[in-house]
Amino acid sequence: MMDKKKTISGFSKLSKRGKIKWLVDNFFKDPEGVARELKSYWHGDEAQQKILDGFSENTISNFPMPFGVAPNFKINDGTYCVPMVTEESSVVAAASAAAKFWLDRGGFRTEIIDTLKIGQVSFIWEGEFEKLEKHFPELEIQLRKNAADITANMEKRGGGIRKIELINLSKLESNCYQLKGSFETCDSMGANFINSVLESFGQTIQSFVATHSAFSEREKNLTVVMCILSNYTPDCTVKATVECPIENLGNFPNGMNAAAFAEKFALAVRIATIDPFRATTHNKGIFNGIDAVVLATGNDFRAIEACGHTYAARDGQYRSLSSCEVKDGMFKFWLEIPLALGTVGGLTKLHPIAKRSLEMLGNPGAREFMQITAAVGLAQNFAALRSLVTTGIQQGHMKMHLTNILNHFKATEKEEKAAITHFEKETISFNAVRTFLEKSRGQAINLSV
Repeated sequence: MMDKKKTISGFSKLSKRGKIKWLVDNFFKDPEGVARELKSYWHGDEAQQKILDGFSENTISNFPMPFGVAPNFKINDGTYCVPMVTEESSVVAAASAAAKFWLDRGGFRTEIIDTLKIGQVSFIWEGEFEKLEKHFPELEIQLRKNAADITANMEKRGGGIRKIELINLSKLESNCYQLKGSFETCDSMGANFINSVLESFGQTIQSFVATHSAFSEREKNLTVVMCILSNYTPDCTVKATVECPIENLGNFPNGMNAAAFAEKFALAVRIATIDPFRATTHNKGIFNGIDAVVLATGNDFRAIEACGHTYAARDGQYRSLSSCEVKDGMFKFWLEIPLALGTVGGLTKLHPIAKRSLEMLGNPGAREFMQITAAVGLAQNFAALRSLVTTGIQQGHMKMHLTNILNHFKATEKEEKAAITHFEKETISFNAVRTFLEKSRGQAINLSV
């Protein structure tokens, strides 16, 4: 039976304090304590808090995330200290370690392949496709003309509509067609720009078929289903590469020499190319790095992830986004990935830390920022695979995770120092840390606390 106390009408109209009061009174055992806790995360600067509240709806507090940096990234002819926002242990450490590894081995070489984004107008029409196709050149002129007010500023910056296509989907969905637009949005991600142009396209095509003498009365009724950009941007791609002579890779743990490492590393990448189960975790590691940079700069990590995973399955099977080649005495590892990123507009200037993140990177344009982000993704992938094929992933990961376990048990500063020393030579696990602390304290730890 529904508990009417836990439902409310007009919640969005309540003040922030009012929202918290209703929430804690109905969903928490300690209303006063939880209310104080939520308010403790409010920004001390009311103006900044107002900006943060504007990012979303029904906000009651802020959700802190660690803001870290990965130094020593040599990318093309520049050196970067890269901002990263993530809650996962070892991600920033891994990126930093890979950046330092490649610093004296040529660094990361990157290149932009293309920067086009896609948008679609889907519509239902019971006319003859061949007739619309015949008059499409005339329609395209009208589409561009009617959208000129929207595209004028973007065109001044070198962007705008690059291509408009008529797509026939009627064999898959009866009477379904699309206008597919390709756009250059320069330094902005361009979502609002693209969607505004697409909505103009929708109005234009409806008017075009309704008033054109070539179409019968039956054909004059065209229904626009939706006008929306696509987050799949296979023509907005960047490539990042690291390469050096195999002998320059050095030696690795457990007596593994450079040649053995290179072959085992390349095999690990090939396995991720043929096995979707491995590819999923492999690519997740890439996005550990990419997402952290995207978040730190106020970009949309969900769009970036969705696009990347679709790109990984573009041939019908989900595969590794990175590739490796060991040939003629050279080790080469590279990543090719679509990254529709922006450095102007959206949260990139509104979010106070996102603004500082971009400043830290030298206020790059979108093309440079794509290259930085791809390099971090490749670094993250290299670090993960290096661990996997040498010591195993858990050794480094659990060492980084030790602090979280100690915090879980509310370890004192003295206990933390002792635990760090103890686990330098011992296997780290939740139970091992608990046992160590219980011996140190001389009493059992209540896990329910």
